[in-house]
Amino acid sequence: MNDVIVVASGKGGTGKSTVCVGLSAALVKQNKRVLLIDCDCGMRGIDLMLDASEEILFDCSDAVKGNCTPREAVYQSKNLQGVHLMAAPFDTDNEISPSVFKQLVDELKTSYDYVIIDSPAGIGSGFMTAAAPADRALIVTNAEPVSLRGAVKIRTRLATLGISDMRLIINRFDRKHFESLSCYEDLDEVVDKAGTRLIALIPLDLRLSAMTQNGCAGLNWSPAVTVFDCLARRLEGEQVQLAFKG
Repeated sequence: MNDVIVVASGKGGTGKSTVCVGLSAALVKQNKRVLLIDCDCGMRGIDLMLDASEEILFDCSDAVKGNCTPREAVYQSKNLQGVHLMAAPFDTDNEISPSVFKQLVDELKTSYDYVIIDSPAGIGSGFMTAAAPADRALIVTNAEPVSLRGAVKIRTRLATLGISDMRLIINRFDRKHFESLSCYEDLDEVVDKAGTRLIALIPLDLRLSAMTQNGCAGLNWSPAVTVFDCLARRLEGEQVQLAFKG
């Protein structure tokens, strides 16, 4: 199976890139080969999360311009064995068109069980590029109105692109904060408003954020790890309960 998943959010700051890294770490624990592609042109950050920035000579734009072969632009994570990374360009002038990006992913995906694409937030041209090769999508949101509105916009745009297999991830969930906002009666209302089936509820975990921001992803245990393990199993089609229910 060569599964291409775009991870998207309508609003920045939802923790989407951390979800991409956490999911990739969980998939390799199941002996899956994973390629993680940072598609956030001009704002790349996953190379820092994987402590790979110093090794990167080529990015995805170099691969399509012929400056290197596609596989020369793929780097092994030092901390997450089995996770490979293709970085986004630093310069927004090097943004790749959807059709060219799809050709690139189609060439690479045969070597991996999963290709996880970290889309830039919003529904702009970068999102269109990231979604072009995807078989299915994970929509990341926080349990608050502005973030949820963005999730609905993402769902609508994905549907117009012909991607019907979509699942919702509620990230950075904190029960006390959720109740203090008093925006929703319960989590069921959040899921109903998103209009997308829930696949994971990830708790607010400052240790997880600290690990990824310091390039230590995968090196330490955190409460969210079991949630990502559950998410990976659910993507594999296993009928398992949510690891965290708020």
